[in-house]
Amino acid sequence: MMQELIAAIDLGSNSFRLQVGRIVNDQIYPLDGLKESVRLAAGLGRDKLLDTGAQLRGLNALRRFNERLSGFSADSVRAVATNTLRVAKNAPEFLLHAEEALGFPIEVIAGREEARLIYVGVAHTLPDPHKRQLVVDIGGGSTEFIIGRSFEPVLLESLYMGCVGYSLNFFPDGRIDKRSLKEAELAARRELQAIAHPYREAGWEEAVGSSGSAKALVEILEQNGFADGGITLDGLERLRAALLRAGSLDRLDLAGLRADRLPVLLGGFSIMSAVFKEFGLEQMVFSEGALRLGVLYDLFGRYHHHDLRDATVEAFMARYGVDRHHAQEVADTACHLLAQLEPARAAEGHPDRRFLRWAAMLHEIGISVAHSSYHKHSAYILANADMPGFSRMDQGRLARVVLAHRGKLERVAALDPASPDWLLIACLRLAVVVHRARDGRGIPPLTVGREGRSFVVTAAQGWLKQLPLTAAALEEEQRQWLSVGRGLAVRTGLGPVAA
Repeated sequence: MMQELIAAIDLGSNSFRLQVGRIVNDQIYPLDGLKESVRLAAGLGRDKLLDTGAQLRGLNALRRFNERLSGFSADSVRAVATNTLRVAKNAPEFLLHAEEALGFPIEVIAGREEARLIYVGVAHTLPDPHKRQLVVDIGGGSTEFIIGRSFEPVLLESLYMGCVGYSLNFFPDGRIDKRSLKEAELAARRELQAIAHPYREAGWEEAVGSSGSAKALVEILEQNGFADGGITLDGLERLRAALLRAGSLDRLDLAGLRADRLPVLLGGFSIMSAVFKEFGLEQMVFSEGALRLGVLYDLFGRYHHHDLRDATVEAFMARYGVDRHHAQEVADTACHLLAQLEPARAAEGHPDRRFLRWAAMLHEIGISVAHSSYHKHSAYILANADMPGFSRMDQGRLARVVLAHRGKLERVAALDPASPDWLLIACLRLAVVVHRARDGRGIPPLTVGREGRSFVVTAAQGWLKQLPLTAAALEEEQRQWLSVGRGLAVRTGLGPVAA
């Protein structure tokens, strides 16, 4: 019986969570979990900067996670960050320290990608995933809404409202009165109005809540006799009455209310109440599945070479009418050149090889917008479209390599000189140059190497003499690489042919 360990880390706006799972015969069984109430969103000021206190709480939590992850390989751990690190202006600086503390890379994921992963996690815990489900996940900084069936999401949305922000904005001193509750709920309902109609049109058979706010509400409603079996509209109204009777958080005495949820209870309650009213819900069940479980299942797929990103690339090629034969030739040549420069990076399954191939397959999608400056359109689409399976950093990397595949290299001059992306850019640019004629010539008789920071291209004897357009393009390549201080030489067996 094969057993492997994988781990997911969720850097949420309220809590940081680590989930370790054991793979047994293609199933994941949760083995161990850690939770740290970091309340990262509470440290996000009006200037969108994370304060020092929030950063320290986060780094301390990640250092503790690091100890638990001792011995895990890089490809068996995936860490994702959500809304607060999507919006914080100083997130890049914090992430540098965070990755050092954790010992693994951290990906900032877009809202809809977060929603997709949440649904994957929830769907794997439902007794009947073939029902059409509405999943609502109230987080610290955002709330995700998904309609799906049979492990496949149909509608995905992420709204910028969460239990931490709402608690701080509407209940800053912990006082509870009708006006504050009403204002918080109305603010949430205004956000929900943008999606409520299409969601109700799509319909669902069952509503499911996931993550901390939903779990806290279920425990409070059930343990105080306000509801039996999940969250109900009547139960929420009975809880509202209890909140108003208490008048403030410090006088609140409710069974099932944990101390770590107290500071964010009112924000979570207000958003959930608004969801029930805007979506016309009477009842909601709870699922233990959440983002971290979805990340585990997504990682499990990558671990066994069923990477959703491959399916996304295929879908984009179809959507944007990519010339598949040409894209495949460019990809094959680019990977062939990478194998000459860095054999280890060109190995099957290596992230750099995968990104180079994805970039090559998608480099021309911008032609669907306009042929002029199509590489800029391609890069814009890759940076901003919803791409299931890709984190924001993934998309940024793809966009950067594709933007640089032709034209001025000065556009990426700020790239770290030690970045492996320079290798990917060189391989893709050369592949695009030699296949410009689209004549199906196959992998060309070129070799590529390095001399210091510069690249050296060696062409077979006489080959370039038959291809004056390619020779001229390689001359321009030399000028472009000199503009970023790296250099590119083109030679044959008898010495330079383009200087």
